[in-house]
Amino acid sequence: QEQLVESGGRLVQAGGSLRLSCSASGRTFRSYAMGWFRQAPGKGREFVAAITWSGINTYYADSVKGRFTISRDNGKNMLYLQMNSLKLEDTAVYHCAQQYTFGPTLADFSSWGQGTQVTVSS
Repeated sequence: QEQLVESGGRLVQAGGSLRLSCSASGRTFRSYAMGWFRQAPGKGREFVAAITWSGINTYYADSVKGRFTISRDNGKNMLYLQMNSLKLEDTAVYHCAQQYTFGPTLADFSSWGQGTQVTVSS
């Protein structure tokens, strides 16, 4: 099981951009699909994006499609989430996660990191 550590979250103005990073410590990173989910204050977890082990295929939640881009660098054991045109409703703790199998739901996630806080202000 991978140990996952997220970074890059901070306070940003609406309309701005941010790139989140996730560092994986294990040897199996390149073998698994990976993804991001988020949890806003007082709300449940929400699937954000997922990517296959090869990086060829991706899924996005409708709420972020066209604004967010997930990518990975298997040589560096890194996962990324580029977030553009940020909205107030993107405010949440973002978690990097490993998937049992590549898919667009929270049930596909097997393990995750502690998260990084993204706050979008007006």
